[in-house]
Amino acid sequence: MSRPSANHEAAPGAAGGAATVRGALAGLSLCMLLPSLGTSIANVALPAFADVFAASFQQVQWIVLAYLLANTTLIVSVGRLGDVLGRRRLLLAGLLVFTAASVLCGLAPTLALLLAARALQGIGAAALMALTLSFVNGTVPKRDAGKAMGLLGTTSAIGTALGPSLGGLLLDALGWPALFLVNVPLGLLALWFIRRFLPADGAAPQADRPRFDLPGTLLLAATLGAYALAMTTGRGRFGLFNAALLLAAAAGLALFLWVEAGAASPLIRPGLLRDPVLGAGLAMSALVSSVVMATLVVGPFYLGRVLGLAAAGVGLVLSAGPAAAALVGVPAGRLVDRHGARRMSLAGLGGMGAGCLALSLVPAAWGVAGFVLPVVAVTASYALFQAANNTGVMGEAGAERRGVVSGLLGLSRNLGLITGASLMGGVFALAAGTVDFAAAPAEAVSAGLRATFLAAAVLVGLALLIALGSRARRGAAAPQGSA
Repeated sequence: MSRPSANHEAAPGAAGGAATVRGALAGLSLCMLLPSLGTSIANVALPAFADVFAASFQQVQWIVLAYLLANTTLIVSVGRLGDVLGRRRLLLAGLLVFTAASVLCGLAPTLALLLAARALQGIGAAALMALTLSFVNGTVPKRDAGKAMGLLGTTSAIGTALGPSLGGLLLDALGWPALFLVNVPLGLLALWFIRRFLPADGAAPQADRPRFDLPGTLLLAATLGAYALAMTTGRGRFGLFNAALLLAAAAGLALFLWVEAGAASPLIRPGLLRDPVLGAGLAMSALVSSVVMATLVVGPFYLGRVLGLAAAGVGLVLSAGPAAAALVGVPAGRLVDRHGARRMSLAGLGGMGAGCLALSLVPAAWGVAGFVLPVVAVTASYALFQAANNTGVMGEAGAERRGVVSGLLGLSRNLGLITGASLMGGVFALAAGTVDFAAAPAEAVSAGLRATFLAAAVLVGLALLIALGSRARRGAAAPQGSA
């Protein structure tokens, strides 16, 4: 039997039956776990890094930012490169880079070398995030695509939830290098699964092979880098430097679209974003990711200042949201397979909106339960939305574009998280009347919480309008009787 090419895939599961599908999903799940774990595990050790390297908080903060910036700026470009060179080939390269960079992080003798290794780790993570979702439609039967997307969402949520607690344990027991070296056995295991169970890329005919758009890649990377820096620098204060970066990002985006319109083999065809399924899916993903970020921005101050929890209690309560997302991921995927992506997207958005409204109205007298229950509703509904949205978007993507579409989904999530951290932090500060949250009175923090989640409910409402509008446009364009 001939091997499938990078752009012409075999029928899902054809290569080796159920065992092959399970092995491939195990490897893809690890590919989702590693980037999310890499994002969340280092935050808990920032004070320790400041002590070890005799550095300021602003300096050690770049241990997180270097990873995030490299990941965000390259995620779409790596996805497109996978479409050109072969997605399995590039996924294996990304795993090798991520694992080797984790070793370099653990051995770094200076902060400068640690930052360089974290940036390299972010490049590897970009490949994992950009390409993993693109394999679902070519690996599992179509009837199980939602369940597979739910499983991948679950492992990503597990990585996010596990990072702070695992990081704290490793930091106390083995020291900060263990935060990075823990990725090495996981990366090697993922390499084995992917090499063993994911079908190899075949050589597409030279006439069919698209060229890689280097000018578009460099322009998009610079644009995304400027935007990410604008949203993450200044520790919550938006100044002239941030405004200049935003202007540079806007100019870069305009230039990128102009260059892509005339490119023979563009990184992203501008017309692709006008597709009602893809365009709406990316916009909704960015909006709801901004909303999820609100729980992490506001939650620690509300739980500590208003409810009086100690640091350990705050961490335990905040882990309830990602834990809920992890638990409902696979069941959510089954619901998508049974009832369809569009219906479940609307259901997920409805649940998120209800949870945000509850958080904006709940009195502090209800205590921890008054915070945890709505947060669980928000994050569980987010898991349902993501499973449905990813299934719907990737189901519409042609085989030759799955890498770049998967990368765009990862980018929309990243940009939503980055924007949400800045936007929701700004709403919280404005409503609380201070930027010194640690010293703010409990009443001010409560007012900030209510305003932040009221704004979050508005964003979810906007996502609902986009979903309904996309559904109407698609229904008008589809022939009678089409799904």
